[in-house]
Amino acid sequence: MDLAELTKGMEEKVSGGVSLATTVKFDFGDDGIISLDTKASPPVVSNDDIDADCTVVVTMDDFKEIVAGNLNAQMAFMTGKLKIEGDMGIAMQLGQILG
Repeated sequence: MDLAELTKGMEEKVSGGVSLATTVKFDFGDDGIISLDTKASPPVVSNDDIDADCTVVVTMDDFKEIVAGNLNAQMAFMTGKLKIEGDMGIAMQLGQILG
């Protein structure tokens, strides 16, 4: 799964609407970025490097494992595989988008 496939999957997840109104950026380092603007209607998913309320810094491989349900996001955070920049409260609610 590459960045384009992950971005398309994220678009499908938020297309039905999301109760979380915020901006979130998933930063995969050299592998790219997926940005979500759920304040917009409909929500906007892109690969643009936006200013976000919450940025999740994680490798693409670990992100794929989290989305697949093979890696617990809280454990990834506690072991340093996932870092949060910005609003931690938003990060705690990302399960409704990723789940």
